[in-house]
Amino acid sequence: MKSATVSAFALSTMLFSASSCVSFAQELATKDRIGLADAPKSLVVRLTNDSPNNSDPAIAEGYQKLFVDFIKKHPDWKLQMQFMSSDIGTEQAKMLEQAKAGNAPDCAAVDSFVLSQFMVNHVLADFTPYFSKEEVDDLFPFIRSGITDKDQTVRAWWWDTDLRVLYRNKSIVADAPQTWDDLKKAALASTKEGMEGVLFNGGRWEGTTFDWLANYWALGGKLVDDSGKPVFGEGENKEKFLKALNYFKDLVDSGAAPKRVSTIANYDDMNAAAAAATTALFIGGNWQYAQLKATLDEDEFNNWTFSPIPGPSADQRSTGTGGWTIASFSKDKDKVEMCANLAREVYMGPANALQQQLPTRKSLFDKYEVFSTEANKTFAKALVDGQARPGVPIYPEISNQIQIMMGDVLSGTKKPEDALNAAFNAALEAYKRL
Repeated sequence: MKSATVSAFALSTMLFSASSCVSFAQELATKDRIGLADAPKSLVVRLTNDSPNNSDPAIAEGYQKLFVDFIKKHPDWKLQMQFMSSDIGTEQAKMLEQAKAGNAPDCAAVDSFVLSQFMVNHVLADFTPYFSKEEVDDLFPFIRSGITDKDQTVRAWWWDTDLRVLYRNKSIVADAPQTWDDLKKAALASTKEGMEGVLFNGGRWEGTTFDWLANYWALGGKLVDDSGKPVFGEGENKEKFLKALNYFKDLVDSGAAPKRVSTIANYDDMNAAAAAATTALFIGGNWQYAQLKATLDEDEFNNWTFSPIPGPSADQRSTGTGGWTIASFSKDKDKVEMCANLAREVYMGPANALQQQLPTRKSLFDKYEVFSTEANKTFAKALVDGQARPGVPIYPEISNQIQIMMGDVLSGTKKPEDALNAAFNAALEAYKRL
């Protein structure tokens, strides 16, 4: 009887403890708060779906655990959560205006694409004291330069990135093309095997501009000067621009790329062509490797690999890169430090692994098993040549004009120089209106 009494008592204790744990976890995490409601310190945090607000239940649950574990280490704090809509451009513009007016959140996700706009408006807090020199030096070069201002002050922490690569079916294209000429030859050879040549974005959308820019950047071309004024249509930049533009035009004119590239405006089109076995080459994003694995039969997928985007020569390379940062708008040092802690403890590594989003620090590829695959190691090597879009107010219009220009050139409606002149003049006129 005594044994039964003890067992019942032990069971009730276990159930009470489990119930308490669940209750405690629920108290620490609500839809708009992480931390105890009566915590003495509060940090307003505005995030994208890289958060407990993710639409994927497994990812959302993973983020909630990361956030709860984080707040347990900082029990005096609570995070007041705000979430952005999917209209990122509008959200970022709104937040910049709020920051200029002094009523932005304490801590927020800032798109690397527009980070420099926040920098030039002097609204970002100083993160330098909270990240070591070793951590900063471990960042890929384009990341390091992207988060530091002219005084080498760290203004945000860029935690994830992506890049563009050349995918190929190695059963048809055995060797990785190293140069523009190599790619043209490989694409033409693939057409003799019944393929349609190399595919790339050429339709009316941002992907067309961003993917093609790798070729212009590989030549050392610049879109804007230090003041943010368009310069791509003058002097040496114009020569480099025309060279990169004529390269794509020649791919279409020669039959190395099908004319339909002028209508491709979605990376899914390339995946579909790979699945239908109608192409052996395409330029796409690193995330498509996992999509191909999920789409193709195992034997078919094993035929696919990727390599850096070819350059005008083997030693001239570039690739477009993006990603998100965490930054603080607060003037309260404690809140700035807490925001930096959030960037380090939740996003710098753990969130990369959770979502399999490429880290921005070289060492993290070795720290997390998910990034130790040969594919991710190759992505890491390619990131050394990464270049981000210039975060200046005129860039969206420059991109828009390049998209129009590309459509005119690839369809044969306009000659390259005429199309470039039109794009450049339109960009300059838009710049004057800013």
